[in-house]
Amino acid sequence: MKKRVVIGLLGSTLDGGLQDRRWQRWRPSVAVCQQPDFHVDRFELLVQRGNQPLATLVIADIATVSPDTEVRQHPLDLTNAWDFSEVYATLDDFAESYPWKPATEDYFLHITPGTLVVQICLFLLCETRAMPAVLLQSSPGPQRDNAKRDVIGRVDVIDLELAKFDRLGARFRERTKQGTSLLKQGIATRNARFNAMIGELEHVASKSKDPLLLVGETGTGKTALCARIHELKQARQHLAGELVAVNCATLRGDLAMSMLFGHAKGAFTGAAEPRTGLLRKADRGLVFLDEIGELGRDEQAMLLTAIEDKRFYPLGADKQVSSDFQLVAGTHRDLTADVRAGRFREDLLARIALWTFRIPALRERPEDVVPNLEYALERLSAELGVRVSFAKPARDAFVRFAEAAPWPANFRDFNAALRRMATLVEGGRIDQAAVTAEIARLGASTGGADELASVLGDRVIDRFDRVQLADVVAVCRAAPSLSAAGRTLFASSLATRTTKNDADRLRKYLVRFGLDFETLRAR
Repeated sequence: MKKRVVIGLLGSTLDGGLQDRRWQRWRPSVAVCQQPDFHVDRFELLVQRGNQPLATLVIADIATVSPDTEVRQHPLDLTNAWDFSEVYATLDDFAESYPWKPATEDYFLHITPGTLVVQICLFLLCETRAMPAVLLQSSPGPQRDNAKRDVIGRVDVIDLELAKFDRLGARFRERTKQGTSLLKQGIATRNARFNAMIGELEHVASKSKDPLLLVGETGTGKTALCARIHELKQARQHLAGELVAVNCATLRGDLAMSMLFGHAKGAFTGAAEPRTGLLRKADRGLVFLDEIGELGRDEQAMLLTAIEDKRFYPLGADKQVSSDFQLVAGTHRDLTADVRAGRFREDLLARIALWTFRIPALRERPEDVVPNLEYALERLSAELGVRVSFAKPARDAFVRFAEAAPWPANFRDFNAALRRMATLVEGGRIDQAAVTAEIARLGASTGGADELASVLGDRVIDRFDRVQLADVVAVCRAAPSLSAAGRTLFASSLATRTTKNDADRLRKYLVRFGLDFETLRAR
């Protein structure tokens, strides 16, 4: 079995005591060696300057209560036990010189004696593994009937592996859960890839001030996600400043320099007054540069300096200014390809891409359509002042369509569709007709290319037929039955027709292209 080695500082107050009366007091360094279930093979006693007489007495008392315990003294050249720098340096020097043998010995850092500064330093040295040990805390026992403390008391091992402590682990898991929920706006998303990305982002945002790069198509929510990152970091006291956001695609020439870095009076024509600039405005806060790939090469070079040095020159100024900001960048472009093409600086990409998070498109997250639908309906209801909801058949039809739709602009398209339906219907109740009309509108706006590609494969049909068929396919996928789809498609001519078998008419139309209603619904 491994030997049990305790390392602890001699407590000038707690370990003291005069003559025989000292045995009536709880003294932590002695009490550690009195534990019936915690035998100490060796005690490494750290003795501060001036405490040698007390150390001699404590060593003799340990020999009395635990004759098998070897005690080794280690004089510490420590003059002020409340000076953090001195205490840490002294204990770190001890750690570097000590002959650790973790293969044959288990080490316990006794943190009870000593100042609060000593306890903090021992914790840090243990946590960083400069001392390969676990923390040991001792405490006196309860008062007995004669109002005296139990001088043996107890010891508790504090393992820094928090997962071993159910209550502590639960608190940390709950805190992480709250953080990820905030980043997801409380939406109970189900896509494993998206949830894993958010989990990693929460972890990094909670611990690091390094730049973050959010990569995703237009409309995937990069700007909204950045706002929630800022909210999370403020809630955890990591940022005190504001969120400053700008779309770099709107910046050109002197305007780009001035907007980002500020300018001095007279820096260019029209610069009648000095300007602070967004980076200085974001001091101690967060700046979001969306579409960072649109920045010019000069702005990229200055931005790199500002990120690394936290200092930069405003346009036309001869003195540097400082700003301690954190950068979040967004892009829908392949910046690596832009580096190869000479459009983006390689050194800047290396600096901002340390933590890169790709936000999947909505079409890659069909299982998240329903939770995002519920969230969007709640927001629309609050905004429009009326409860927005779906009739069940209409909801089922829209969900089926949404889970298969291409959504080229992602949530911009998705939310726009919901807003149109909610605005056009009476009383906020979205029915089948509203869903059918919206699906037809979406099919027409995108040309139905992706819908048709999924059902026609390599077959080629005339452009005239493609336009018509795209609308038919969209209606079929949204309708609960063949008859319902037929009624929607042929509703205008219903009053003037003698034959009203719309289902049969639609079935024959689909056969012309080798299609059937059941197959369209299943895709």
